[in-house]
Amino acid sequence: MAEPQDDLIDYEEEEETVQPEAPVPAANGKELAGAGGADGADKETKKGSYVGIHATGFRDFLLKPELLRAIVDCGFEHPSEVQQECIPQAILGMDVLCQAKSGMGKTAVFVLASLQQLESNASGDPSVIVLCHTRELAYQIRNEFTRFSKYMPDVKTAVFYGGLPMKQNQETLRNDKPQIIVGTPGRILGLIRDKLLNLKNVKHFILDECDKMLEQLDMRRDVQEIFRATPHHKQVMMYSATLSKDVRPVCKKFMQNPLEIYVDDETKLTLHGLQQYYVKLNENEKNRKLNELLDSLEFNQVCIFVKSVQRAVELNKLLNECNFPSITIHSQMPQEERINRYKSFKEFNKRIMVATDIFGRGIDIERVNIVINYDMPDSPDSYLHRVGRAGRFGTKGLAVTFVSSQEDSNVLNDVQGRFEVNITELPDQIDVSTYMAS
Repeated sequence: MAEPQDDLIDYEEEEETVQPEAPVPAANGKELAGAGGADGADKETKKGSYVGIHATGFRDFLLKPELLRAIVDCGFEHPSEVQQECIPQAILGMDVLCQAKSGMGKTAVFVLASLQQLESNASGDPSVIVLCHTRELAYQIRNEFTRFSKYMPDVKTAVFYGGLPMKQNQETLRNDKPQIIVGTPGRILGLIRDKLLNLKNVKHFILDECDKMLEQLDMRRDVQEIFRATPHHKQVMMYSATLSKDVRPVCKKFMQNPLEIYVDDETKLTLHGLQQYYVKLNENEKNRKLNELLDSLEFNQVCIFVKSVQRAVELNKLLNECNFPSITIHSQMPQEERINRYKSFKEFNKRIMVATDIFGRGIDIERVNIVINYDMPDSPDSYLHRVGRAGRFGTKGLAVTFVSSQEDSNVLNDVQGRFEVNITELPDQIDVSTYMAS
C-alpha cells in the first residue's frame, strides 16, 4: 500500500532528470496548445477562455495520416479551444494538467496524443495506461481509442474493471497483448499485484476525471501504487472539468513541469447553449411534475438524476408504469447489465435514463438535450457535471432542477454564486428552439 495521504511521489527527489527537447514550433490544430519548450522556464499556465475562433484544423497538428482519416470519419472539422491548447504540446510528450468544461473534447486530446506517439513494442507489454473512476467511463474511453485507431490495425486496446472475472482479463492480456489499457484503479491494481499486468514499458500515464480519483484517499492510494509500477520517465496527463486549487498541487506531484490549462474564472465553466431553470415544489409533488415535463418538453434523450440507488430503481419502475420507456443505471447492478444498458441508451434504443451520480461525470451521450435533477446534487461541482451531460460541444440543451427543501435552495444559491449563472424559475412555456437544435 502507499504511504499516508500526503506522501505522494515527488519527482524532485530523483537524481535523474530528463533534458527537455529543444522547443518545437507548435502546430495549431483541433485539440492542442501553442507550443513552448518543455522545460520549466518555458512552461506556461494557460487560462481558459472558451470563445473559440477556429482558424485551424486538425491537419495543422501534423498528425499521422491514419489519425486524420479517422478524425474525418468521425465528422470533426475544427478543434475545440482546449484541443488547440493541448494537442501540440501533448504530442511532443509534455506532461499536461488540464481543466476544461464538459463536452469540449478533453478525451480526444489524450486519445489522439497517445495514438500519435505510439510505437511498436516488441515486448507485448502496454505502452499507455488510462485510469478513470467508473466502469462506464472506462468503457467509453476504450471506444474512443477504437474509433480513432480505426486505420491503425495493429493497435489493440483493452478495458479492465471490476465485476468481471479476473481470468477473462488474464486471457485478454495473454492473447491480445494490448498496447493501450483503460481501466478502474481497483481492477488494474489487482492485475498488477497478481503479476498478470506488467507496466514496465508504459510511456503514457493518463487520469481522466483526475480530481475524483485523487480526492478520495482509498482511490488515491491505488493510483499511487499503480504509478509506482510504471517507469520513472513517462508522459503524465490529467484531465477534469472541475479542478479545485486544493487538488492541483496533488496532481502536480505526479508530473514534471506540466503544461497547465485552468479555467480560473469559474464563470467560464458554464455551458452557453444550456438553458437552466429550477422548480420549487414539495417532495410529494415531484412525480407529477416530472410526468408533466416529460409530456410537454420535446427531447431527443433525457437524463434524470436522483440521489440514491433505491430512488433510481423506484423512479424507473414508476416511469415505466406511466408508459415512459426508461432505463436505469446504478452501482449495484451486475457489470454486464450496466454496460448493456449504457450501450442501449447510447445507441438511442431508449430515450430516458434514470441515474445516480455514477453517470454524472464524463459520460458522453451526444443526443441528450435535457437533464432533470429530480434530487438536488450535493455540491456545485456535482451540479456542473450533471448538467454537462446536455449541451455538449456547444450544442443547445435544457437543465431543470427540483428544489424541495432549504438545503436544496442553499446548493442552488452556491451554484449561482460560484459560477455566476442566473438560474430562474421554470416558466409555463419554453420556446423549443432554445433547447432543441432546429
